[in-house]
Amino acid sequence: MDWDHAIFYNENSAARLGWEPQWFGCQEIDDQCCRNIQKYQRLNNLVADGLCGPSTYRRIYASMQADNPSMLSDHSAGLEHGYQSRSIVYGGHSYQIDWPKVVLWTEERGFAASSDHYKTSSDRDIRFMVNHWDVCLNSTSCFKVLENRGLSVHFLIDYDGTIYQTMDLMDIAYHAGGRNWNTCSVGVEINNPFYLKYQSWYQDRGLERPIVSKARVHGQPLETHLGFFDVQLRALRALTRAVSYACDIPLQTPDTLGVDSACTSCQYRGFIQHYHLKSNKIDCASLDLKQIIGD
Repeated sequence: MDWDHAIFYNENSAARLGWEPQWFGCQEIDDQCCRNIQKYQRLNNLVADGLCGPSTYRRIYASMQADNPSMLSDHSAGLEHGYQSRSIVYGGHSYQIDWPKVVLWTEERGFAASSDHYKTSSDRDIRFMVNHWDVCLNSTSCFKVLENRGLSVHFLIDYDGTIYQTMDLMDIAYHAGGRNWNTCSVGVEINNPFYLKYQSWYQDRGLERPIVSKARVHGQPLETHLGFFDVQLRALRALTRAVSYACDIPLQTPDTLGVDSACTSCQYRGFIQHYHLKSNKIDCASLDLKQIIGD
């Protein structure tokens, strides 16, 4: 291991993402900190390179919040009677959505993506909507992680079914990476921390996520993990219908449980998962998108 390189990388990563060496049991970012990061990565089935990149940061950030409730705010708390919108926005026009819990970026309780984290556009051909899971405890945490990483997404679906729109659908969010995928797509982050150890966080709030086993993607089995709340699936159904109508996207999804060439070439029109674009992505493998479309 080139510890000088690791120290330099982690110093820049900490400045950009906002993590601290104390998270890994150190007082400063030195070679011992890098070794501790490497140890943490091994214990959590991450690539043990000693570098606190986006995946390691997102994992330990969720763990820190679960262990320290004061770190985690809950944006949807108190919103029960404060929803104003029953529409999503595309090209400055409002399109009705059959869902009672929608918050736009223009509203006081909304999430507005930073202007340098997406690209404005006045004319684009939206071909598909991409589902992601956020591996965070709630959408408030997800939005903060995206902002820290300089990324963005059009919609967030929280664990209580609240749908947050963060920008006009005409604008290009930075969510799918690679090629021209962002240019031709809408991105959705659905709250799901994935790992079973986070079930207790929801149980403390009188909730319990479904447990998913035997899911497969890219020809490989996934570890047993947390599923989605029914209210989130109902919110996704409503959002799928609304985006289909607003953007003229057909209600269909690929048959493949892995990378789909029509999707990667931006030839596909429909609703897809992130794993349809990248072989190193597994979200959202346990989400039955065909059932969502069928409903």
